[in-house]
Amino acid sequence: MLRFLGVRRLAVIDELEVEFEPGLNILTGETGAGKSVLIEAIDLLVGGRASADLVRTGEDTATIQAVFERADGREVIVRREISAQGRSRAFIDDALATSGALKDLGASLIDLHGQHEHQSLLDPSDHITHLDTYVSDAESAAAVASAHAAWRTALTAAQRSQLDDREKRARIEIATFQLQDIQKVAPEPGEDERLAAERTVLANVDRLSRWSQEAYAALYDGDASALAALSTVWKRVADLATLDPRFAAHLQERDAVKAALEDLAFVLRSYASELDTSPNRLQTIEDRLAALDRLKKKYGPTLTEVIERQRALDEDLSALGATEQRAERLAAEEQSARQLFLAAAKSRSAQRRKAAAVLSRALERALEDLAMPHARVDVRVTALTEEQDWTARGTDLVEFFLSPNPGEEVRPLARIASGGELSRVMLALRTLAEVGEPGRTLVFDEVDAGIGGAAADAVGARLQQLAERDQVLCITHLPQVAARRGAHFHLSKRIAGGRTATGISRLDGKGRELEIARMIAGADISEHVVRSAREMLVAKGESEVKSKGEGSRAAKAKGKRA
Repeated sequence: MLRFLGVRRLAVIDELEVEFEPGLNILTGETGAGKSVLIEAIDLLVGGRASADLVRTGEDTATIQAVFERADGREVIVRREISAQGRSRAFIDDALATSGALKDLGASLIDLHGQHEHQSLLDPSDHITHLDTYVSDAESAAAVASAHAAWRTALTAAQRSQLDDREKRARIEIATFQLQDIQKVAPEPGEDERLAAERTVLANVDRLSRWSQEAYAALYDGDASALAALSTVWKRVADLATLDPRFAAHLQERDAVKAALEDLAFVLRSYASELDTSPNRLQTIEDRLAALDRLKKKYGPTLTEVIERQRALDEDLSALGATEQRAERLAAEEQSARQLFLAAAKSRSAQRRKAAAVLSRALERALEDLAMPHARVDVRVTALTEEQDWTARGTDLVEFFLSPNPGEEVRPLARIASGGELSRVMLALRTLAEVGEPGRTLVFDEVDAGIGGAAADAVGARLQQLAERDQVLCITHLPQVAARRGAHFHLSKRIAGGRTATGISRLDGKGRELEIARMIAGADISEHVVRSAREMLVAKGESEVKSKGEGSRAAKAKGKRA
């Protein structure tokens, strides 16, 4: 659950800190007071899109920070910083994190329901999402998605083997030309590096010959050669060893040193004679390197990539030149993959049809609690026969049908439901499909839009019911919802120094009475309106206590004091 939220320099919020409670948290305030900005701040913490427009005018950075408490009691600190240039940084427990990591974390901690989310019910293609959430069988869904991916891969392979003859010939011609172009040169791995090294030697053969001869003379063949001089050195070291045993160890190295220097002398003596001084060899290497460079420019940029391109072209030609037998084999593999997908989709469809009947009745009961006592719901699952309509979710089309009034046939929800009815259907869906562990944070941004009267009271009761399992943050303009037992926070605007800023305060008993009175009557608050607000707060407290059953006297008294 969301324990603490701190917002700085975000839109109309200069600096704001609030500690939320478990259960129901009501947020109210005049239109434009900054309630939507507060929801925007929470959305940013769970990976929402950041932009420079969110940073308060004249400021360099906006910062949002929150403390979440997991079901096991562990705390997680999340921070998001947005610069005036639109750059964003995120931190989880003071460690840098990506937006993807924020979304993954947010998925386990928060459900954010915007004030227009119920509009998604107007799109029938989205109805399958709500039914699948109710089914809640991740293993079955993964099996269908995997089988669909395998079928699509097999279908693509089969279709490639059945290319139009003209297109196939054109592709074969291009691949053949490119392959022959590479094969004509026949490059070998690392050949360009070896030839470049040899070219360096051939280009400097005169200097290499002179240097090797000079080194040979200095080491072995000259009057003052190093090996001759070493004979004197070893004689004197032997003399030293007769008087000081420490030199005996050096004498033991004499033969090894002499052998190594003689080997070097023999290499130097033969090196010059072994050098290839033929100008034809240098020209051959230059021509070969030029041919390799041409291939690298066309198919590279490295020789390794050229050789890999040669292998790929060879495979493509084999695939394009597939025989009828190969085409038949690929077609058979596609049919097999199709049957496996259809079997998985059929199993998933059976799950959906069974769940659809249960969800229909459950929605009717939930809508009855939400002041739609005569509503009839039919969640229909129909099969899609055209394979281009099949998806990783299967072969089903799901659509919600509703009859809100007695005597009317059920019709597509998208065509007949009012805004208030859509809000209540969405709320009912959210309460029926309880996802994740208890203790999550559910944020409702004006989910009660478009309703009033008894329906508003029913929505408040349903939100209160949700708050028994999860933490609920609810922005509302309805007194019937705001009067529900829980923590009540008021957002307000103030102007200081020519700037508008949003503040938040937790209301006590008297403050709640005045806020409920404002929500009932607007700016013209009389004692009669305040008394009505007080009675509403007491009534909501009593109704909650009665629903608890036995052992509720203390709770009832607490509700009256609120």
